[in-house]
Amino acid sequence: MRFGIFLPPHHVPVGQNPTYSLQRDVELVQRLDEMGFDEAWFGEHHSCGVELIGDPMLFIAHVAQVTKHIKLGTGVMSLPYHNPFHIADRLILLDHLTRGRTILGVGPGALATDAGMFGLDPADARAALEQDVDVLMHLLTSDEPISIDTGRYKLVDARLQMDAYSWPHPEIATAAIVSPSGPRLVGKHGLGMISIGATMSAAGFDALAMHWDVVQEMATEHGTEPSREGWRLVGPMHIADTKDQAIKDVEYGINEWFDYLQHTAAAPQLGVQGETTKERIEFVIESGMGVIGTVDDAVNQIERLEEQSKGCFGAYLMFAHNWAPWEATLHHYHLFANHVIPKFKKTDRRLLANEAWTRSVRDPLAAKQWDAINAFTAKHQAERESRQVSQA
Repeated sequence: MRFGIFLPPHHVPVGQNPTYSLQRDVELVQRLDEMGFDEAWFGEHHSCGVELIGDPMLFIAHVAQVTKHIKLGTGVMSLPYHNPFHIADRLILLDHLTRGRTILGVGPGALATDAGMFGLDPADARAALEQDVDVLMHLLTSDEPISIDTGRYKLVDARLQMDAYSWPHPEIATAAIVSPSGPRLVGKHGLGMISIGATMSAAGFDALAMHWDVVQEMATEHGTEPSREGWRLVGPMHIADTKDQAIKDVEYGINEWFDYLQHTAAAPQLGVQGETTKERIEFVIESGMGVIGTVDDAVNQIERLEEQSKGCFGAYLMFAHNWAPWEATLHHYHLFANHVIPKFKKTDRRLLANEAWTRSVRDPLAAKQWDAINAFTAKHQAERESRQVSQA
């Protein structure tokens, strides 16, 4: 299993220095790269004053220069807002510049206020996405030119001029929250899938198994082979050394985050409940939406999601937020990298087995070693005394 973050990003309360906020986003990805996380995804948003990355591809181009290993994804590009040719062309360029570290995530757009500014009826976004993904995948997989006029954009004998760095093209994934629209595209084109609402509501959690059923049905119909390796589940977490400390940490910013989702963001599919700090913390924990607790709580949540998915999934992405102060947030990621990731990547398997074996044979071997040391010391002392006698 791979691990990473899904960074919208949420900078609440509104009014913070946007330059510094974006710099912290960059620094966070740098730290995650150093800690060994696999992926970081960045959203596209244009309204509400909270989620400040208007162009995830431009952000990736910058972050790629200050990281070494972590893969960088658009989480997600709202494809109906764009001409798919421009997205495909920029993706190929990023694929070369990052040496294959770029992933393209696409979706219909999460904020109805974004769609409204572009004159797009939110009710039409999913149909537009399906049409646009067809165009995007044709451009990426075929040498045949394509002509189309959707009323939103027009292409005339369009084809890409350059092959990708990655073969046959960079990974493409699509967002899935509650409806089957995302899974349908996954099955139709053999894409990856990002279940953004995997734990954000009971409906999202219950939809996990349904999502993959839809994927398989569409894959059978279209002759594709989507892999569970490309399935990513997203959910919020904050862990600390103790549960009490984790609760104390999130009191710093959880109210502003809830207030944004409840009263500003036009994204009802990410429903959260509670009016007081206590109610909101209890909702996160008791609903299963997220984790506010310890390493063990994080491990249990991921294992629960594995069971709910009726098989497995390829990656778990933490829904990045600013519930806790910066230093506590970094400690959260440190704990996750040091104690949660090894449980699922099995990188601690031989270490634990070796420790157990060592303890089982320690006493008799140590006794033999101590006997040998004593015998050698006695022999050395006898030889020394013999030399002293002969010299006298």
